[in-house]
Amino acid sequence: MTTKNATASSRSIQFCFIAAILTVGFLFVLIRLSVIQWLEHGKWNQLAKKQHERTLLDHVDRGVVYDRNRKVLAINVDVPSLYAVSDKIKQPKKTARQLAPFLNSSPRALVAKLNREKDFIWLARKIDQDRLNKINRLDLPGIGVLMESKRFYPKRALFGHLVGFVGMDNNGLEGIEHRYDALLKGKSGGIVVVRDAHGKSIYPKGFNYIPPSQGESLVLTVDETIQHISTREIRRVVEKTSAKGGIAIVMNPTNGEILAMSVYPFFNPNTVGSYQPAQWRNRAITDIYEPGSTFKIITAAAALEEKVVSPQEMINCEKGTFVVFDTVIHDHEPMGMAPFNEVVARSSNIGMIKVATRLGKKRLDHYSRAFGFGTRRGIDLTGESPGLLRTPESWSDRSLASIAIGQEIGVTALQMILATAVIANNGLPVTPHVMLAKTAREEDTPKPAQPKTKMAQIGGVGETEIALDEPLDGQKRIISEETAKAVTKILEQVVTAGTGKKAGIFGFRVAGKTGTAQKIDPKSGLYSKSGYVSSFVGFVPADRPALVILVMIDEPLGEETGGEIAAPIFSEIGRETLRYLKVAPDVFIGSKGAPRV
Repeated sequence: MTTKNATASSRSIQFCFIAAILTVGFLFVLIRLSVIQWLEHGKWNQLAKKQHERTLLDHVDRGVVYDRNRKVLAINVDVPSLYAVSDKIKQPKKTARQLAPFLNSSPRALVAKLNREKDFIWLARKIDQDRLNKINRLDLPGIGVLMESKRFYPKRALFGHLVGFVGMDNNGLEGIEHRYDALLKGKSGGIVVVRDAHGKSIYPKGFNYIPPSQGESLVLTVDETIQHISTREIRRVVEKTSAKGGIAIVMNPTNGEILAMSVYPFFNPNTVGSYQPAQWRNRAITDIYEPGSTFKIITAAAALEEKVVSPQEMINCEKGTFVVFDTVIHDHEPMGMAPFNEVVARSSNIGMIKVATRLGKKRLDHYSRAFGFGTRRGIDLTGESPGLLRTPESWSDRSLASIAIGQEIGVTALQMILATAVIANNGLPVTPHVMLAKTAREEDTPKPAQPKTKMAQIGGVGETEIALDEPLDGQKRIISEETAKAVTKILEQVVTAGTGKKAGIFGFRVAGKTGTAQKIDPKSGLYSKSGYVSSFVGFVPADRPALVILVMIDEPLGEETGGEIAAPIFSEIGRETLRYLKVAPDVFIGSKGAPRV
């Protein structure tokens, strides 16, 4: 009896234990189901959708890019793309043989594509309509067409380096397209397809299409007409002189708006694949060169600001020959005693070096950096170079003299035009920019790109609201207004009586400086006797600047001086642009045809 009771008790305990385990397990399952049902509902719902649905992404239409007058620089066009649904192709080899001639591919490569364990395969993206018509005539099962957006640049090579281009998936790769890719590309949409129990996609007659969200459109500061003028003149002279290349930049000196930026050789972004990557580079902001005598603008401004010289002070230019630390310095035009303003106007290296010696290393370095050399200037384009400006500690005994006349320093064309704009803008720097405004849809009124704005006139023809990185009233003055005006008068002499006479524009006062810089021979490491960079940078009208213009020609053959090569280009670009902007001249024509102030 005792044994039976013990057995019964043991079974009762086992039953209770099993029941407890089952109860705990049931409670655990119940809790877990509750968590899944209520707390993790979204997670498991998404996983279920992922198993049963698949989205085939459709590339969104990028925003349109306009010039300042709403002329289209970049837009989208719909083009066909060819795809295959692999499980609907019953004869892959036959299909591949028929398609291969139209897809620039071998039948073997196409068969490998069609046999992949994928239900959707791109065969050719963004093909022309003629090829599509020929493929459609084959009436091949499993082969379909989707319309995709392709970027088109109606101005072709005119704005190639500035606007840039996109890749096959419409992602910006260069220029504005790259810098403002996030704004332009918008949000992707696509086609939702359902999968069957075997994981294969079911393509119903009516696709579940999710429309994309269009990207924002951009209005740039550039002007197609001014760009055309600049491009035409640069091309003409580069081809005439068999030069390696050229750059022209036109900018509003009071607010930093880039009105034109032309780089030669050009490239057409519609056929970008036919060019080498080096040809895509916007050399106006990426490439550095020794500025030569155009840098004397900075040396002169620093010397006048520090009051180590006055415009009329006589400087001994040593009849064109002078020794600086065992190196003989020559002037292209021998001079004796001459006032400082004439030293600059006639571009005496010797006179400028003597004045720079009074400044000293630290002050010359300080003003060079204050004018923006040795640092990126913050333009809203990618790839900007900081240039090359060594610290005074690494200068040699000769460096002070060299830098004073534009040697031993590497600048970009953008840096040089911005430094000159400081003089034109009465001693204040400006932030360079190419984006003026943005708008969500083509019909919208453009909105300023940033909240910090200032109303500024372009050539006296109207006000334009611009966006700036920093408020204008908070800018740090580089030189006094008095110094800026004194330098302007000297730079006017460069054009009226100095090396820049061919930069003159009838009816307007022009201020500027020529530059003729020897290039470094990469083989010897010494200055070349035949390779020069010829340049001119200046602003007009001198007393009320509407434009600051830089011209640089790389290695022209024959005549190489900035006064002979670059100055006339400045004159042509300036003359036509001033007329286009309807800027009033400084003089008017009298009854006998003589100009009167």
